[in-house]
Amino acid sequence: MQENGRFSNQSKAKKTAKDSIFRDLFENPKYLLQLYQVLHPEDRKVTEDQISSVTIQNVLLDQMYNDLGFVVKERLLLLVEAQSTWSKNIVIRVLLYLANTWKEYIQNKKLNIYGSGGMLLPKPELYVIYTGERKERPEWISLSEEFFPGQECFVDVKVRMLYDGKEGDILNQYVTFTKIYNEQVKEYGRTKEAVLETIRICKNRKILKEYLESREKEVVDIMMTLFDQEYAVERYGDEKKAEGKAEGLAEGEAKGTMKAKQEMTYKLVDRRIPLETISEIVEISVEVIKKWLAERPVTVR
Repeated sequence: MQENGRFSNQSKAKKTAKDSIFRDLFENPKYLLQLYQVLHPEDRKVTEDQISSVTIQNVLLDQMYNDLGFVVKERLLLLVEAQSTWSKNIVIRVLLYLANTWKEYIQNKKLNIYGSGGMLLPKPELYVIYTGERKERPEWISLSEEFFPGQECFVDVKVRMLYDGKEGDILNQYVTFTKIYNEQVKEYGRTKEAVLETIRICKNRKILKEYLESREKEVVDIMMTLFDQEYAVERYGDEKKAEGKAEGLAEGEAKGTMKAKQEMTYKLVDRRIPLETISEIVEISVEVIKKWLAERPVTVR
């Protein structure tokens, strides 16, 4: 529930709050240009108009909503955001993300993948932003070294790891924001207070200050769990149960509740809510949700 347009004390911050801020921040061309200049400081002539987003969604039904893709001139830059837990599986995720991005690029440009001539594709650059506390921080990780060490491998993928950036640049500010948020969660839990304290501290320290001042309400909203959806699922499910009981149909009761959760799942997916968060809200496993999405009827508009 919300009070006066704000989230009440019953609400919790999303588990994916930091990821959501990453996407919201870099959907803004101004900050996306700053991020590109962190990665390519030698290229100072690029303008916002020369950057085009190719961020994709629903990769393998696992909702890569917080990954970022954009094309600048001949470069295709893909970033997987803020991995606070180190996992070599990130290389596979980046590879799948690249494959799907190229697929959409080829379709959108109407390139002939079966033609005899080579296709003109932007050169990929693959990055992962790591915000955890791991002491060992390699500059690169690769598919062959992580999964097939000491063996010849027909396919290899190299990913550049990004950590703290340089003091004051947009990458450094984002990473600092995530660390401040982690500190506030330790003190206040995943609460609205932790979110508001994070914003206050960051503005005072001039960390993402312009972004936070211009979008403070939106930032709070996207970091908080959609409690209204949780409440709606519960109430709608209760109504279906009551209908089933009134008709004396135990089977109808179960089906009514499941149908309500399925319908709510579709609505949350359409609003780009991560599968893990949806699973918590509707109390259905991610595996079942993936099955629902695979079988979801196509709506013709």
